[in-house]
Amino acid sequence: MTSPRWFVPGDLDGFFGLALDNLVQILVIVNLLQGVLGFPPDLLYNRVLPGVALSLIVGNLYYSWLAHRQGQHQYRDDLTALPYGINTISLFAYIFLVMLPVRLNALAAGLSSDLAAEQAWRAGLVACLGSGLIEFGGAWIGERLRRVTPRAALLSTLGGIALTFIALGFLLRTYAHPVVALLPLGVILLTYFGEVEFHIPGLRPAVPGGLLAVLLGTGLAWGTGLVTWDAAQFQAAAGPVGLHLPRLWITDIGRDLPVLATAFSVIFPMGLFNLVGSLQNLESAEAAGDAYPAAPCLAVNGLGTLTAALFGSCFPTTIYIGHPGWKAMGARIGYSWLNGLIMGLLCLSGTVGLLAYIVPIDSGMAIVLWIGIVIVAQAFTATPLAHAPAVVVGLLPGIAGWGALVAKNALRAAGLGTATHPFTPALVGAFEASDTFITGAFALEQGLVFSAMILAAMTVHIIERQFGQAALWCGVAAGLSWVGLIHSFRWTPGDTVLNLGWGTGAEWAVGYLLVGLLLLWVQMQKPSST
Repeated sequence: MTSPRWFVPGDLDGFFGLALDNLVQILVIVNLLQGVLGFPPDLLYNRVLPGVALSLIVGNLYYSWLAHRQGQHQYRDDLTALPYGINTISLFAYIFLVMLPVRLNALAAGLSSDLAAEQAWRAGLVACLGSGLIEFGGAWIGERLRRVTPRAALLSTLGGIALTFIALGFLLRTYAHPVVALLPLGVILLTYFGEVEFHIPGLRPAVPGGLLAVLLGTGLAWGTGLVTWDAAQFQAAAGPVGLHLPRLWITDIGRDLPVLATAFSVIFPMGLFNLVGSLQNLESAEAAGDAYPAAPCLAVNGLGTLTAALFGSCFPTTIYIGHPGWKAMGARIGYSWLNGLIMGLLCLSGTVGLLAYIVPIDSGMAIVLWIGIVIVAQAFTATPLAHAPAVVVGLLPGIAGWGALVAKNALRAAGLGTATHPFTPALVGAFEASDTFITGAFALEQGLVFSAMILAAMTVHIIERQFGQAALWCGVAAGLSWVGLIHSFRWTPGDTVLNLGWGTGAEWAVGYLLVGLLLLWVQMQKPSST
């Protein structure tokens, strides 16, 4: 009888792949929280990163233990633990769709940068908590939810965010620093799409493509002067080095619980996507020969996210895609617990900032760009070919939302969006004079995750000639529009934000109802036309 081992040689390759993925996301968190949200070091290193560490440790240890226990029961030594880490889509969605609007509103109201960052952090905690509750509560009904929503609707919504906020955003940064960033991108494309292996002469194991990309990018960044030695910056990066233990932040979450309502159109779909995505990844693992019980795996996934929120992290965790890849690589159990241990130590020791200084984001962003590409591609390849138009429809709200963000950033760069020069409806005429109907972008930006899912689902049912079910989705859209959970927006000095209230989105609700009536009429004509 065979017995599973806690570590095998293949776990080393698996660890480099999974740890590098997690590390890039942690570096992205550090860079975005400091660069976009203005988080001071105390907020980042004493609150957020300890919560990240604990959430990663909890999930990785559980899935390692589960794989070992399953292996003992099944007398197998070839089970691969479920890969686990920070949810990439939620990371970007919560930063740009929840936390950034809160920060901008706080700044427009006259708060200092540190106080605005504090508000954004609390909003992120509440969003993460809401996602965790949905994931945990849905562990026993996840399969039913999955059957209700077409796959094209779920995947295209993820694809819209991945295409814009992840892939396109990092592609622009790649071409802003081409000497540094294009070579790592080439390595990533060759490794993961071309299945090319890179070897050090005299050594048999291939160098992980992600590791090679980061090393090359780091060398080019320092060699070309994109990153230069600065004693003051190095001292600031090394300053947080030390022990940062997690602590509970329940009181701070309670102060901003109304965010659950204002950001519901982002939180609910993110929680649902995490739930359904994890279900799909469990199916993928079973197809590769490793069957795991769904309910406890999904529940622990939710507990990992709840742990993150309660201990200071704004970022949900999830079961990762790619289990068959880790299994084919030879990874078994050790790659998972080792990933949790190393990532946890990096976050708890405060050395992530030092690493972020030495390894600039430009050296690792090719990996994140690849993740974005894969997510968009999956939206097409993992859905029926006939549903491709629905996938395209589902991508559009994400593109519109990103376009609205770029437009508002351009206005802010021009000096608008302040208390003395606020955003006003007077801007609309100037945009429309150039054939840019910016109010449409602002409308699609609000609750874009909901509207993308609804439009794609409606299109799937139209393609399948299930017009009555398409009408039901129109009814859902009308209801959400009427109460302002999608489309309805109001002006603030520095932003356009969700406008909750009875009847605030009446014009969009009426539009959806008219489409729903048309669909019902077509449904009633079906018997006579077939």
